[in-house]
Amino acid sequence: MPYNHFLVDIQDKIATVSFNRPDKANALHMEAWDEMKSIFEQLSQTLEVRIIILKGEGKHFCAGIDLELLMSLNDMKKVSCEGRRGEQLRKFILKLQDAVSSIEKCSKPVIAAIQNGCIGGGIDIAVACDMRYCTDETYFTIKEIDMGMVADLGTLQRLPKLIAPGVVSEMAYTGRKVYGSEAFALGLANRSFGTIEELHSGVTEIAQTIAAKSPLSIRGIKEVLKFSRDHTVEDSLQQIANWNAAMILSDDLTEAFKATLEKRTPKYND
Repeated sequence: MPYNHFLVDIQDKIATVSFNRPDKANALHMEAWDEMKSIFEQLSQTLEVRIIILKGEGKHFCAGIDLELLMSLNDMKKVSCEGRRGEQLRKFILKLQDAVSSIEKCSKPVIAAIQNGCIGGGIDIAVACDMRYCTDETYFTIKEIDMGMVADLGTLQRLPKLIAPGVVSEMAYTGRKVYGSEAFALGLANRSFGTIEELHSGVTEIAQTIAAKSPLSIRGIKEVLKFSRDHTVEDSLQQIANWNAAMILSDDLTEAFKATLEKRTPKYND
């Protein structure tokens, strides 16, 4: 279905989702946040999609929250009761958090192809993805500190589980730019490419490789990795035992064995 602020294209089991507000550096206003949540919830249920690439149209990946949306929060000052005003602000923050978390909750892996600016809320979105690839000119900046804010959509919660907490602290306190090669060295990016063309070509190749695998297994890997991140090893071992007890005797397993014996590429149903 068409969207006003995103482009969505599905080809060969790969969904490409593009921020489409290039005149705003792909900063997101409220309608765009709502659309993003709807897109990832829909793709999560779309069987023909096995992998998702998230990228930005125009120069930048994503500049986070549209400043006009932030400025509109001043209207809440009209609410005389401090408690009710705080309640409304909390609902607003939780709504944006849900939009970001829809990427993490999506049953399909999401690859972020990041070019140039990944700013503020853009990092919230990027770290909710399963994999991040960038160019040497890409820069990541937790910009909220320069706006007198604390990042509240997931960066401070997810990023310390990807890179050293001390580096996260430095980025959050200073707002400095971390460029592509450093992001790769830190583990924030899986790889940094020399050009945007190389980035898109490389990400497409990775997506094609994943799309050719067992979709049931791919969905299972995402679920297991997400659980393991937030639980103990013992709990995680119990979870994978339960998962495979339910899922391992699948048609995909049979097809993988047959393809190996017949020396051909396996073909999996969606």
